[in-house]
Amino acid sequence: MNLPNKLTILRMILIIPFVVILLTNCFNDYSGLIALAIFAIASFTDLLDGKIARKHNLVTNFGKFMDPLADKILVCAAMVCLTALRPEMMPAWAVIIILSREFIISGFRTVAADSGIVIAASMWGKSKTVSQMIMIILMLANIEWEPMKYIITAVMYIAVVLTIISLVDYIVKNISVLKDGTKK
Repeated sequence: MNLPNKLTILRMILIIPFVVILLTNCFNDYSGLIALAIFAIASFTDLLDGKIARKHNLVTNFGKFMDPLADKILVCAAMVCLTALRPEMMPAWAVIIILSREFIISGFRTVAADSGIVIAASMWGKSKTVSQMIMIILMLANIEWEPMKYIITAVMYIAVVLTIISLVDYIVKNISVLKDGTKK
């Protein structure tokens, strides 16, 4: 197993302590900061694994499939936790839109995989993921500064819009997979 794939697996493993620490508040006043650090490290592995894979020609079907899946699990876990902990910051409607997109794309990828097709993430999908990760980091930072509420809200709307755009882009570019099991 190559380094980019190991980083993807590490990202998936980091989800467990992130969620446990964030939801249990087991480190009292430091839990939020520790959860933020874990999320930031996990998010950084996403950037790092892709750069390493492309630079050293280590792109694999495992990475094409698992990297976006690890991103989805990390981001969705964070948003669900934030909806439970801070619904005024992370409203359920936004999480529903984002989760729906992730389920639709995962289903799409499953259909493609059944036909032996692996569909890599697009630039819109990567932009969506980055915007969601920035949104989550800002929410986890819990900065007590009045303008931050507006900044977080703006970033959340950007993340939702990019989520919808990436869904439409993905379907338009890959509709032939659903129609006849091939990729154009």
